Amino acid sequence: MTMKTIVVCSGGLDSVTLAYKVAAEHKLHSLISFDYGQRHKKELDYAARTARDLGVKHHIVDLTSVGALLGGSSLTSDDIDVPDGHYAQETMRITVVPNRNAIMLAVAFGAAASAGADAVATAVHGGDHFIYPDCRPDFINAFGAMQNHALEGVKDVSLYTPFVHVSKADIALEAGRLGVPIDLTWSCYKGHDTHCGRCGTCVERREALELACVKDPTVYEDREYWKQAHAEHVARKFASQNAPDSASN
Repeated sequence: MTMKTIVVCSGGLDSVTLAYKVAAEHKLHSLISFDYGQRHKKELDYAARTARDLGVKHHIVDLTSVGALLGGSSLTSDDIDVPDGHYAQETMRITVVPNRNAIMLAVAFGAAASAGADAVATAVHGGDHFIYPDCRPDFINAFGAMQNHALEGVKDVSLYTPFVHVSKADIALEAGRLGVPIDLTWSCYKGHDTHCGRCGTCVERREALELACVKDPTVYEDREYWKQAHAEHVARKFASQNAPDSASN
């Protein structure tokens, strides 16, 4: 079924790929982005570019006053450094912004109901499950059920999450298939002039595009660091899996 869909678009690889997918397979109504005071606010410029390229409206919702209440994350607090390393490390939990997706999706669903849209799409994916609780299937299912109650008798709006059970590499493959301009997406959490290549989301991006064999013309300050981060992650995982069971000692 073709759905008139609003895509929550940060400007990153995942959400831009989702916007292209919806435009190709459904009816893309518009893109909605959120300014929550993130240090990498430049991602919003990439979302705006995507909307222009796809010929749809782009709405930026100002949540800076809400973001100011969501401290303790390296994405919203300037005094907390964004960590380097593999995306699946425990240290990456410092990038969690509490309830971020729940807040954004609630706004997006209200906008969709008002616009007569059939669905809200968000690019949560399998690789997010380890770190972000509001990207997991249980959250997606519960949020969809909640919205059915919230909009009962007003408008049926579904939550479209085609990537929720797939990897970042699968999204990269989809980006290649759809002809997504990779270098016109922004992932880096540090918000420098170019991608740092060292933060968790840069490492994940580089790793996924390499695994998918999709050309990556993006400029990185450190283009090769992802290999070291990946190797260290594999070594830690191997050591953990092969560690003696302390209960048997």
